[in-house]
Amino acid sequence: MKMKGAEILINCLLEQGVDTIFGYPGGTVLDIYDALYRNGKINHILTAHEQGAAHAADGYARVTGKTGVCFATSGPGATNLVTGIATAYMDSVPLVAITGNVGLSLLGRDSFQEIDICGITMPITKHNFIVKDVKELAGVVRKAFYIASSGRKGPVLIDILKNVQIDECEYEPAKPEPYRALPVKEERLAGAIEAVKQSKKPLIIAGGGIISSDSAPLLKQLYENIDCPVAYTLMGKGCIPDDDRHCLGMLGMHGTVAAAKALMNADAIIALGTRFSDRVALNRDMFAKNKTVIHIDIDNAEIDKNVRSDIHVMGDLFEALKALIPALGKESRSQWMDEASKWKSEEKLKKDTNILAYKIISAASRLAPADIPVVTDVGQHQMWTAQYYSVNKPRLFCSSGGLGTMGYGMGAAIGACFGTGKPAVLVTGDGCFNMNMNELSTAVTQGTPIAILLMDNGVLGMVRQWQKIFYGRRFSQTTLNKKTDYVKFAESFGAKGLRITSEAEVEPVLKEAFGYISEGTGPVLVDCRISPDENVLPMIKPGATYDTQLLKMEEN
Repeated sequence: MKMKGAEILINCLLEQGVDTIFGYPGGTVLDIYDALYRNGKINHILTAHEQGAAHAADGYARVTGKTGVCFATSGPGATNLVTGIATAYMDSVPLVAITGNVGLSLLGRDSFQEIDICGITMPITKHNFIVKDVKELAGVVRKAFYIASSGRKGPVLIDILKNVQIDECEYEPAKPEPYRALPVKEERLAGAIEAVKQSKKPLIIAGGGIISSDSAPLLKQLYENIDCPVAYTLMGKGCIPDDDRHCLGMLGMHGTVAAAKALMNADAIIALGTRFSDRVALNRDMFAKNKTVIHIDIDNAEIDKNVRSDIHVMGDLFEALKALIPALGKESRSQWMDEASKWKSEEKLKKDTNILAYKIISAASRLAPADIPVVTDVGQHQMWTAQYYSVNKPRLFCSSGGLGTMGYGMGAAIGACFGTGKPAVLVTGDGCFNMNMNELSTAVTQGTPIAILLMDNGVLGMVRQWQKIFYGRRFSQTTLNKKTDYVKFAESFGAKGLRITSEAEVEPVLKEAFGYISEGTGPVLVDCRISPDENVLPMIKPGATYDTQLLKMEEN
């Protein structure tokens, strides 16, 4: 049947199973929004800003495993998506961003709100398209979703000219093309199988690829069968339950001491779906030196990019683990596990109990409704959450790992709520919250039940911590001096506002906050007053090796 391009777009989105879109309308997408209105089958969430829409689509994708979708108009609407697209790109999140642009006759004339968004986003998308002919539209949309959700997942942008939205052509419905990962050939795994069997002290480093490939059940089979400890990256949090005896927590600059000690003492590293970022391989020349490194990843570009592997397997992680696990069989490494468990127990006993931020996040982990997503912004609170908030299932932890986007949290938490249909916890800082605090209005309008734990120390905490350690306490432009009363601010937006100023208030205030979101009424903001001198520990000096002494800092 004949349809306008805008109608074809909406029908193609329905073909792909899209049920929620985050966006903001404008002149060049009016026909798309009109078609969306007339169709009425897709829920659209109007955000306060296009960046919030991109982050919401990202959060939705992370918790559901589906491809997130966001809309924006041309010009500033499109460019406002860029940070959100780059965030998704760095963390391999499937996302389709759809923008409008001026008509073909105006293209290239510096028309009102014209921008070359394809040129701008080329380095931060898996692929992007500009659609100039309505006959190409359906094929482009279908291809975009396939690209976003296959292989190493990531964002795709579709820029649709105004004339394409209005023009008509025949539309034929089609089912989404299924992604079929090629099985990994056993001969490619032969070296990995032999190396693991020869290893006395293997350590698994589990990255975000475990979650994006839905391989957590296979990871469990692997570490139980070969009886070895597991350390995860920030993006891998949730791939193994934090309370599992094999789990040593996060590895990296602010990771656990137990994970660092296991890395130092292991004789083989089994790296699964991780890219060895500079926050994990702090000194890439010395990382895992004199150890056998086995790297399995879907992206050939990541093999030997940051850390030289002895054995590598390029392929879909789920397929690789399916083939690897039966070939390895079962083996007890009780002495190695006892050693790792001892480090974990010792660290638990030594954990600092005097820092209020630790107490708040630990209590939140214990008191929050079960199995709801926790979202973070970026900075000290992000690392505290990775360290102290227990996550025992995949897709319940959302954080900007690669790009480190301050202001990610509010949008992502909204997306996570809509993706799961459950409340969410957002841990943020006053620096991050001020960047996208406008999205609190979206959460209130939508009645989105988010408990916002605002770590309010009046400074840019992580940057200040680095200034304290490496720059002789010269705190240049990291004291915020904001006069904002966050409780009153929340209430002025229509949210509930609470405050924590002492340890005695932690449990009763958090119980009130979580009770509020459990009722599904809307968001609650908890202004958590903490000291600017509370630091994220442990911390390994940038460029150092794991066998150097972990930095010890006095708490002032």
